[in-house]
Amino acid sequence: MTLLEQPEHRLRYVLSFDAEPAQLRTVRQAVRGALGQWGAAAVAEEAELAVTELATNVIKHVGEGATATLVLEPVDDRLRVELHDTSQAVPAVTSADCDLECGRGLHLLSAMCVEWGTLLTASGKAVWCELSLEPARYCMRIQRAASVLDEYRRVVGAASTAVPAHAVPEESVTDVIADLLHWLVAQGGDPDEVLDRAQMHFEAEAEAEAEAA
Repeated sequence: MTLLEQPEHRLRYVLSFDAEPAQLRTVRQAVRGALGQWGAAAVAEEAELAVTELATNVIKHVGEGATATLVLEPVDDRLRVELHDTSQAVPAVTSADCDLECGRGLHLLSAMCVEWGTLLTASGKAVWCELSLEPARYCMRIQRAASVLDEYRRVVGAASTAVPAHAVPEESVTDVIADLLHWLVAQGGDPDEVLDRAQMHFEAEAEAEAEAA
C-alpha cells in the first residue's frame, strides 16, 4: 500500500534533530526513506532540497546545534513539509537582491514549492512548504502498468525476464486491452463506453500534468 492508494490513512513522519551541517545528510536520507515507503519517491529529490534549505536557515539564523523537528505529511495532492525550531523570528524573502545569502534559500523555496509560509507556535515557529504529489502519482501509474504487463507476459508464456516499461512491445499493451474488453463484454459491460471514459480520463490527466509542468 502507498499513500496514493489509501487516502483514508493519515500518514505522518516526524524527526527531531540538532541543526548542524553534519546532520543534513542524515535528515535527507530520512526524507528519501519515508517517501520511498509511501510510494512517493518521485518527489524525494525536491523534498530533500526543500528540507536542506529549511534546515540551513535554522543553522544560519537560529544557531548551529539548535533543536529542530521535521514533519512530513501528505495532504490531498500535496506533500507538506514543516520544520519547527525554537525561534519566533519570521523569515522573509529579500526583494532587493536574490543573491544575498540570507534570502537565497527562501527564493529557491518560493520557486520550487506550490506554497510556503511560517506559523508561530508556543515554543517557536514552523516554516512550511507544500510540494505537488502529481509526479509521484504519474510515476505510480507507470509502475502499476509495468507490473500488469509483466504479469500478463508471464501468464501468456512470454519471456519471463522483466523489461522496462518503455521497452514492452505495443503488441503486449494491445493484447492486454483486448483481453480486458473480452472480459468486460462477458460481464455485460459496454466496451465502447469504457474506452471513451478511459480516453477522457487520460486526456484530462495529461492536460493537468502539462499545466503543472
